[in-house]
Amino acid sequence: MRNKLLLLFLSGALFVGFISNSCKKTPDYLPTLITAGPWQLASTQVDHLVGDTLKSTDTLYADCSQTQVFTFNADGTCTFTNFSCKEQKTTGHWSFSADKLSLNCDMVCDSAGKSIKPFEVAQIRNLGQYSLVLRTGNLQAYYPPNAARIIRRYGFVRVKTQ
Repeated sequence: MRNKLLLLFLSGALFVGFISNSCKKTPDYLPTLITAGPWQLASTQVDHLVGDTLKSTDTLYADCSQTQVFTFNADGTCTFTNFSCKEQKTTGHWSFSADKLSLNCDMVCDSAGKSIKPFEVAQIRNLGQYSLVLRTGNLQAYYPPNAARIIRRYGFVRVKTQ
């Protein structure tokens, strides 16, 4: 009798546990992480690939004396200051893709005399409390083995605010 009562109690506890945990939603913390403060550009690398073989990597703006800052606002707007190591302030709108793996941004910047949308579709490689890494360029899932591709990698660190 005692074993049956214990078995009934454990079954009831498991049932209540399954029911109470089945309706919980995972919190959406990505917007909070990206809008928690400004992001300072730490590095820009350009990878030149043929197929899946890395041929060379260039580091851009290594000697840039201007602070380049990307700021995301909770209302879906964003600002990039001094993009491409040029004194400029550009604004636009940002959003995550449905699967939250890409960042979409309509901001238009001046780079080498051309107007470009550098983060129109940017793959999020890392987004944490203190770092953000975005990849742009030829990011398709399948590519011919002899096709030349260029991928830019932007590494950001969180700017400490007082």
